[in-house]
Amino acid sequence: MGIFNFKEFSVCDDRATMKVGTDAVLLGAWVDIFLAKNILDIGTGSGIIALMIAQRTGPDVKIDAVELLAQDAQQASENISNSPWPGKISVSNTSIQEFYPGRHYDRIICNPPYFSKSLLPPIDTRSKVRHDTALTLDELLAATGRLLSPMGKLSLILPFAESKAFIRKANSKGLFLHHLTKFFTRHGKAQERTLMAFGFTTDTLREDSLILYQSKGHWTKEYRKLTQDFYLD
Repeated sequence: MGIFNFKEFSVCDDRATMKVGTDAVLLGAWVDIFLAKNILDIGTGSGIIALMIAQRTGPDVKIDAVELLAQDAQQASENISNSPWPGKISVSNTSIQEFYPGRHYDRIICNPPYFSKSLLPPIDTRSKVRHDTALTLDELLAATGRLLSPMGKLSLILPFAESKAFIRKANSKGLFLHHLTKFFTRHGKAQERTLMAFGFTTDTLREDSLILYQSKGHWTKEYRKLTQDFYLD
């Protein structure tokens, strides 16, 4: 059984299609949730991002976690039930295209499927999660358009190439980039990921970068600082 122990909670991902990884932890630690009261996690998987946000927020915050795949939704529900915040997070086993909660969100967070142009893997459930067969970036933007509050923000992580296309698509839908972080695994390597925050309002773009490793097996002090509330020493 895959069990990941963090400082304040644990995550089992043995039945989840996509396992706990750096992308999810990075996004969960990076996203700005200041003053957010209603938060939506699209494609929650094992529930890792929703749990990180629950740890970072007060008791009056409500988090909805949407997951298409039944086994992932069940595992997320179990992880949340075993956490210190079972009353803060609600898991819905449905597609975001069919999710109509009757309210808007201050933050929408998503670690979306992204290999839209690559060969599909042999396992269908993994295909749905890591390719845009179940959630295209256009559909993510459409869901954001109807679920994000006027002053809310959409935050997500994508590979570098896909992020450039997403920024163009978002702009065409009236979503403007507020914060962009270039993520590198090591000094001298090409950019691998882009963390982005969008809003309906125009704002001065904040742009920065983050490197994961300073040397083999050793994180940079910047990554340690970002994730210090979660990883065990």
